[in-house]
Amino acid sequence: MKSSDAEMSIGEIAQRFGLATHVLRHWESMGLLSPTRVTASRRRYGSGDLYRVAVILRAKEAGFGLDDIREMFAAQDPAGRTAVLRRHRAELAARIAAAQASLELIDCALECDHEDIAECPHFQAMVTARISPDRVPHVHA
Repeated sequence: MKSSDAEMSIGEIAQRFGLATHVLRHWESMGLLSPTRVTASRRRYGSGDLYRVAVILRAKEAGFGLDDIREMFAAQDPAGRTAVLRRHRAELAARIAAAQASLELIDCALECDHEDIAECPHFQAMVTARISPDRVPHVHA
């Protein structure tokens, strides 16, 4: 007998999303999922659980950690969810800026006419710009 969306086993929902069953159990232990229990404590997942798994997966694709996802689920009001989203956005923007700086450094190296990138004045200027005065080791005489 085939289960409906309202009555899926852990194996069926795991297969549907391409997950291992232990992942769903872990998410349950973190409070992200709470499937109903039937005889012999077997988990049964309904349509709300399907939606919640999809939200978790989408949030993970967006770079959210499980703790942040749990915090958003637990938020009692939109302001709580907004605070998590703003924090994640700031972290993501910082990672994007770091990746952009890395890309610029690589592009500089690839476009350089010098045989050794370490000799390129433009590369040296980019590296020097990363050294702030408080990072330069102080030499005692």
